[in-house]
Amino acid sequence: MTDSGFVTETVFDIDALLSPEELDWKHTAREFATTRILPVIEQDFEEKHFRAELVPALGAAGLLGMHLEGYGCAGASAVSYGLACLELEAADSGWRTFVSVQGSLAMSAIHKFGSEEQKQRWLPRMAAGEAIGCFALTEPTGGSDPAAMETMARRDGDEWVLGGRKRWIGLASVADVAVVWAKTDEGVRGFLVPGGTAGFRAEPIEGKLSMRASIQCDVYLDDCRLPAEAMLPGAKGLSGPLSCLNEARFGIIWGAMGAARTCLEVAIARSLSREVFGAPIGARQLVQQKLADMLLEYEKGTLLALHIGRQKDAGTLTHAQISVGKLNNVREAIAIASAARSILGGDGVTNEFPVMRHLANLESVRTYEGTDDIHTLILGRELTGIAAFD
Repeated sequence: MTDSGFVTETVFDIDALLSPEELDWKHTAREFATTRILPVIEQDFEEKHFRAELVPALGAAGLLGMHLEGYGCAGASAVSYGLACLELEAADSGWRTFVSVQGSLAMSAIHKFGSEEQKQRWLPRMAAGEAIGCFALTEPTGGSDPAAMETMARRDGDEWVLGGRKRWIGLASVADVAVVWAKTDEGVRGFLVPGGTAGFRAEPIEGKLSMRASIQCDVYLDDCRLPAEAMLPGAKGLSGPLSCLNEARFGIIWGAMGAARTCLEVAIARSLSREVFGAPIGARQLVQQKLADMLLEYEKGTLLALHIGRQKDAGTLTHAQISVGKLNNVREAIAIASAARSILGGDGVTNEFPVMRHLANLESVRTYEGTDDIHTLILGRELTGIAAFD
């Protein structure tokens, strides 16, 4: 780093494109990531530890559901939220994922589709980090085809009874409320399941080599009984959960560039400190080419994220543009992390440097909220008018 910031920021002055409010949010998130996450993240990743005490601190910083209006939420712009995601993922993808699950998925579902009573009950506590939410959509048979979900909800008098299974549900074992999507006789509906409800069980998935500082779970719904008022009244059909997924994808578009920036900064620093054949490796043409290519893709990805953020704030963002951003930025972040690992040599696979942790995490980011293949097909459909999913 230079005295004024990261080395990349002396070449790519993104701050010149941001408003004072956006800069404030960027600095707030960077300060949190630097002082609260970075000092402990390598240990937490190694020990598979989710540091739950950071959740109220995120709430106190205004970072939970920050793009939502009212109910204790900050009402920040989309670009401000994106910048926060970038800074958090520069520390670790797991913590940007937490903010996405809490704010873009669980809180957004309640904010968009909940009754006033549901909003008043949950949103202020979630914004403060006093309650954790999860979003249960993906199932074991495949997350890419939510229309094929097997989880069912049936009426039994004044109650709903849910049965089925969900997989890769972030935060489910620590959630105070789960937003569960299930098929009913009238289409897909969302239900709020408070933690501790009989018939709801969440088990953390073991053996993860990625996202080790966060929690993903298998969820089992066995005759899980809920009152009629547990249903989200404003969501009917798959458009409800898919609109929330687009909120989360927006955060990924920005967050992936945070992981990329960290890997690039580490590679620059190492290229100056590591000497081979009597000179720093940064003096070698091939290494400089790698660094230049990494910077180009980081700059382009961040400018793409900013363009998409401006579209979102203007209300003109399309599904296709979200797919462009998610597909490009995660793919290029992985390429940047991989190139950084090569510059670090063998040391790049150790936890002396954060690159391998970011590379492992980004493989999960590449998979969730739509794989490369799915977003490629979405864009293909947009360009040709022909759906090639089947």
